[in-house]
Amino acid sequence: MNQISDRIMALQPSATLAMSQKSSQLKAQGIDVINLSVGEPDFPTPKHIKEAAKSAIDNNFSFYTPVGGYLSLRQAISDKLQHENGVHYAPEQIVVGNGAKHELCNVVMSMINPGDEVVIPTPAWVSYMQMVILAGGTCVEVPCSMEQGFKMTPQQLEAAITPKTKLLILCSPSNPTGAVYSKGELQALAQVLGAHPQVLVLADEIYEHINYVGGHESIAQFPQVAGRVAIVNGVSKAYAMTGWRIGYVAAPLWLAKAVTKLQGQYTSGASSIAQKAAEAAYRGSQECVEAMRSAFERRRNLIVSLLRGIPGIEVNVPDGAFYVFPSVKAFLGKKCGDTVINDATDLALYLLNEAHVATVSGDAFACPGHLRLSYATDDKDIVGAVSRIATALSRLQ
Repeated sequence: MNQISDRIMALQPSATLAMSQKSSQLKAQGIDVINLSVGEPDFPTPKHIKEAAKSAIDNNFSFYTPVGGYLSLRQAISDKLQHENGVHYAPEQIVVGNGAKHELCNVVMSMINPGDEVVIPTPAWVSYMQMVILAGGTCVEVPCSMEQGFKMTPQQLEAAITPKTKLLILCSPSNPTGAVYSKGELQALAQVLGAHPQVLVLADEIYEHINYVGGHESIAQFPQVAGRVAIVNGVSKAYAMTGWRIGYVAAPLWLAKAVTKLQGQYTSGASSIAQKAAEAAYRGSQECVEAMRSAFERRRNLIVSLLRGIPGIEVNVPDGAFYVFPSVKAFLGKKCGDTVINDATDLALYLLNEAHVATVSGDAFACPGHLRLSYATDDKDIVGAVSRIATALSRLQ
């Protein structure tokens, strides 16, 4: 008997999670796999945040939480947005959920009807397109090449917008490329959007604090899009809290109410203990954030320099996040024994099986001919992984 709904059948499995699972399966067999497929910091959660969670347990924060999150956490987020980003979202405009992914999906499901169009610059994170498909919307992909820094131009945005466009999903710093939009670049996009008042921006800023250009800029700061930006962020990347599952959306009030309504029927409020930990993250010292950011920058420089030493690989220098997204087009069509590399997915599987290094194919991010490598791991693994990759690629003829 097969009674799976059409909407679920239309979805593709997460390629990043699938590759991580394959890596885990090989490790379980005793194979030494270096996993560069996962998108999470390898640092432990900072001590003061863990202490806040312990205190919450001792103080009996063990009951159901408000659907939209504790007021104290939403106020902390509101203050953070005002002080760090120069944008004002009142606590009632903020909804806390089970991770940033949860709130991204909530926004899409709350806004998109069948036939509505969503503009997505590509390469793009694997789940954006699937969320739009789940809502019955139409993805309008805007290809952005390495030559243009993997960033969408105002001309491309203008050309992609139609009367059916309801949403633009913009991720900066970017997963998978590490691209970071400058203030000027964002302002140029905002000017285009000023002529299209029906389009809301879903700004995924989860990698905000992992940037190497001196500071983060949010598209929400520009008057041309005032009242039309939903910022999604959370504690997972900046504070090494991926497993705590706390993210939020700061949105126009009408949208925040819709998201709360949806969340009330699906998951209700997020974990009480994790919320108190997140509050400590936002209210406490930010030294831990800078320490991790600095370590990621050093690792970025290391992996870029090593990859550039491999003939055939082309890689730019990402300005944020903890990924590199090299072109591997030079290896397509080559083979090793009976293994033929037809596309980047074949190459990712070849590297997993032959080099025991887990990467993710650019095909999953709507950008064929590339691989995504995470450098959220220690220097030893980065050096070892690139060495293994170089050896495996040298065998391809």
